[in-house]
Amino acid sequence: MSKSAVRYEERAEHGIELSRDGVAEISSALRELLADVFTLYLKTKNFHWHMSGPHFRDYHLLLDEHGDQLFAMTDEIAERGRKIGGTTLHSISDISGHQRLADNNKDVVSPDDMLAELLEDSRRLTGFLRSTHEICGQHKDVATTSLIEVWIDQTERRTWFLAEIVGRT
Repeated sequence: MSKSAVRYEERAEHGIELSRDGVAEISSALRELLADVFTLYLKTKNFHWHMSGPHFRDYHLLLDEHGDQLFAMTDEIAERGRKIGGTTLHSISDISGHQRLADNNKDVVSPDDMLAELLEDSRRLTGFLRSTHEICGQHKDVATTSLIEVWIDQTERRTWFLAEIVGRT
């Protein structure tokens, strides 16, 4: 019996009935999603650590809260990929090979530019979540689509907060 046949039987034994193609396509989408969430998490923490200006406390606390939410998503995304029989990210270089969001390595970024960049990345992340949701729906992966719906709601909330601040600066 091949390893892939064993994996399929193990998934079916756990009540996960996805085709090999479904597992491959969904786990690939989840790896990209995980890379983007890690990228946005680190950027959010970077901006949290380097925040300055008259709104320092409010923005610092907001970005800390956003970072906590993003970090919580990472474990759920990775474990879902593994649960369905796929693989997940292994390292920082693996993240950089799958991420679609850009890093920000500038020494100095203004608070307004920080928030505007996080807003744009959050909007893009929502689009990536919706695309992954569509892939999962095509394979009738109800559990992953359900998780993604929660992540979309959380991301839309973070986007809303950022948009309210950026729109008033």
